Amino acid sequence: MAIREVLSADGTNIVYRVEGPDSGRPLVLLHGWAGNLRCWGRAGDLLAETFRVIAVDLRGHGYSGAPETGYDDPANWAADLHAVLTAEGIDSGAVLLGWSYGGIALTDYLAVHGSAAVAGVVYTGSLAGIGKGVPGAEPGPAMQKAIPDVFEESAGRAMRGFAAFGNANTGPGRDKGGDAQRLFGISLATRPRVRKALFYRTTDNTETLRNLDIPVFVQHGTADPVVPIESGRYIADTAPKATTSYWEDAQHGLFIEDPERFVAEITTFADTLA
Repeated sequence: MAIREVLSADGTNIVYRVEGPDSGRPLVLLHGWAGNLRCWGRAGDLLAETFRVIAVDLRGHGYSGAPETGYDDPANWAADLHAVLTAEGIDSGAVLLGWSYGGIALTDYLAVHGSAAVAGVVYTGSLAGIGKGVPGAEPGPAMQKAIPDVFEESAGRAMRGFAAFGNANTGPGRDKGGDAQRLFGISLATRPRVRKALFYRTTDNTETLRNLDIPVFVQHGTADPVVPIESGRYIADTAPKATTSYWEDAQHGLFIEDPERFVAEITTFADTLA
């Protein structure tokens, strides 16, 4: 396992972790809003048995740089991922996987750089665009309930806001308490100004989805209260080469709810790619 760092186009440092066999297919993991590269837990370890896993700290998160501005510019998100792929010498065959907000970041990349370096894309509990009136971008009830407290500088108010998510990221299993606390801790460690800034953008990536020439795999829980199932269905209905796996009664963090199923589905999808 190696921790690496690269500079994006605007000078922001982007930190990422690489693990797994050098000969494995590159699998780039992009976490969600207020997450970091440690969010993947057991699923990340299992994936690294087969794939060359590249888990990225998105700008403003984890150990990556947190500039004061620029979170509303899709070109910055595209440049971040491009810098990672370039640093790793990846010019073909990669699988990009975005969870939640990570799906927006990977679609921003595709909008700017196209799919030459990418063999397939996975949207996990994800959306491809953001903003009021943008199709497929309506926040779920847990997200709506959490705002605006999750933007607060006050620790007490922020904790109250995140409590609105409940077990959305882990599912109802009692054995997921440790994972739940880890994810809450990661969220609270993300700067409040960054948590807020990520929502103050409007990006409609519909045309990018519509013109994708690579396979797309959509995983989504039917009971997701953070990113509604309608967002997953919108991606699947718009991308020409989309296949789906809708998890009945599952919530937002599919890789936590059932790591083995999550990894099996990603592996099966990757095996179908050129």
